[in-house]
Amino acid sequence: MKLSRQFATFALAGAAVSFGTAATAEIKVGVSLSSTGPAAALGVPERNTIPLLPTEIAGHKVTYIVLDDGTDASQAGKNARKLVTEDNVDILFGSSATPPSLAMAEVADEFKVPQIAAAPVDLPADKEEWVFRAPQHVRQMAGALVDHMKANGVKRLGFIGYADAYGETWLKETKALAEAAGIALDDVERFARNDTSVTGQAVKLVAAKPDAILIAASGTPSVLPQDTLVNRGFKGQIYQTHGTATKEYIRVGGKLVEGTILPVGPVVVASQLPDAHPSKKMGEDYTRRYEEKYGPGSFSSFGAHIYDAYLLLAAAAPTALKTAKPGTPEFRSALRDALEQSKEVVGLHGVFNMSPTDHFGHDARSSTLIRVENGDWKVVSK
Repeated sequence: MKLSRQFATFALAGAAVSFGTAATAEIKVGVSLSSTGPAAALGVPERNTIPLLPTEIAGHKVTYIVLDDGTDASQAGKNARKLVTEDNVDILFGSSATPPSLAMAEVADEFKVPQIAAAPVDLPADKEEWVFRAPQHVRQMAGALVDHMKANGVKRLGFIGYADAYGETWLKETKALAEAAGIALDDVERFARNDTSVTGQAVKLVAAKPDAILIAASGTPSVLPQDTLVNRGFKGQIYQTHGTATKEYIRVGGKLVEGTILPVGPVVVASQLPDAHPSKKMGEDYTRRYEEKYGPGSFSSFGAHIYDAYLLLAAAAPTALKTAKPGTPEFRSALRDALEQSKEVVGLHGVFNMSPTDHFGHDARSSTLIRVENGDWKVVSK
């Protein structure tokens, strides 16, 4: 893993530097992603997106320094610290999963460096200042699911999710919304990202006989509880989160995941969106470029989070450059302020409008319900 991390850093940083001018003129982006480990299904397409990003913003060359954190929070923190203290980056992108993103957020706050997370991390108010997110807030995505549950007569909802910040955030947000909609959520189970069996949890949930079950996991590990539930006899509706929106999930799950409903950003089904949707054309273009480089069917929504992080940076940097030069604390601060003032920045996952009280910035244009049908995604009409 160490060698691959070093190679990725050398190859990507070196390629970008070769186009550069003076070091002080470059905008340095430090990236830590989960290219290996349990969240690799998220981190690999995010890493693969880096070569698709432009290498110039407002006349300044952009260097991307990319490290692998192995889906390990401790390593993500070390990566972020190295990127800030040794590489003097102006902004951090990452990580892919919630625990390593939280570790990076600690470094961002400590060193006053803006971060755009690729996971929907929740933070206390005193840790919010320097951290922005490319993915949608869990509350927004959970709301879309609960609306569907209510419209389809769900009265009792079961839950199985990661025993970490991602799973707990989904449980907290979904429970509050479900109860407000008259849906009971009392049957709750948890599992670790590295678990190879959830039989005990599945048996309890099936015995409880809920109308539907929500699985709060991400990437291919989302298949494990679904496989177990189906094979233990659960026949109700299964919902997943936007952390599961990867074709690898469908490939691994096969027929077992047919009919699953989940919320996603518009890029996942860009070709099925109305022409008036602001993200449609951009989403189709990104998907085409990604699959031209990595092969048909290789597209994943997670890479689009990194592209959205770039789009937010590209919109904010010109304003920050008016007051400070890259590589300085003043530029980092100005960049943070400009990110917070982002207005109508069109991204692949929707349109961003940041504010001092909202560092996610998404609205209704950023969520779409889809169902797995015949091995592909299909927009849910009802």
